[in-house]
Amino acid sequence: MNSVLGSVLLPVALAVVMFGLGLSLTVEDFVRVRRHPAAVVVALVCQLVLLPAVCFGLVLLFGLPPLLAVGMMLLAASPGGTTANLFSHVFRGDVALNITLTAVNSVLAVVTLPLVANFAIGHFTSGGDGLDLQFDKVVQVFAIVLIPVVLGMLVRRRSPGFADRMDRPVRIFSVVVLAGVIVATVVSERANLTTYLAATGLIALVFCVISLSLGYFAPRLFGIGHRQSIASAFEIGVHNSTLAITIAISVLGSTDIAVPAAVYGVVMFPVAALFGWAVVRVRSGDLPETHQPIG
Repeated sequence: MNSVLGSVLLPVALAVVMFGLGLSLTVEDFVRVRRHPAAVVVALVCQLVLLPAVCFGLVLLFGLPPLLAVGMMLLAASPGGTTANLFSHVFRGDVALNITLTAVNSVLAVVTLPLVANFAIGHFTSGGDGLDLQFDKVVQVFAIVLIPVVLGMLVRRRSPGFADRMDRPVRIFSVVVLAGVIVATVVSERANLTTYLAATGLIALVFCVISLSLGYFAPRLFGIGHRQSIASAFEIGVHNSTLAITIAISVLGSTDIAVPAAVYGVVMFPVAALFGWAVVRVRSGDLPETHQPIG
């Protein structure tokens, strides 16, 4: 991939996306965790513990090549994106919970993402490719993930009207950026495209279905309400593929590692839409809510 795109344009585009995410967050979104801990804790355990474990098992089962295996693990460690909020809204989930989970995940990802990535690199590549997330690269992850979010929150605090006006444009920009980086990744790897699709297409589909299902049914097992479970499903199943691709290309310097996230970015939209439709459809004869909506 063009070095200017990988080292400059892609990080800048992601920074704008993460800044837009910050424009939708307030301190209240973090405080809400204390008032409604059950839904948040279950979703975070699924996101931070169960999902990487499931992904690791799938990678071994499918026998992915080393760099694609690292790419899948990097994707699994990436938090939910702003698109998760949109899906949750469309399918009547608890959007406030989505926002809370996104806020907490964005902070935790600064620690958990390098940990999972380094584990995957050490396990699958044997360190022979010179890949790792040492301290200087962890600082890059911090700069990419957290600093734009914090700046966005500060802008919202000082100018909430501006933040509200920018919500829709930033969401559109996020989708455009994701589409752009997927196209750029595919074009740069067009010689290997058939091989990559054959290797990652099915695992991306299976992982997406499992992520959404785990995100919905795990909270339900703990008596958490339907709307909160929908929010959890989309937060866990709709990953921030743009973040995973940016770290793969700009921080780790590997387009190969970015391929699974690019494939997932295409797969997750129709699968998430079908999942949301199915859950809403089946819901009609389900049990009553056991928790009040978070708000």
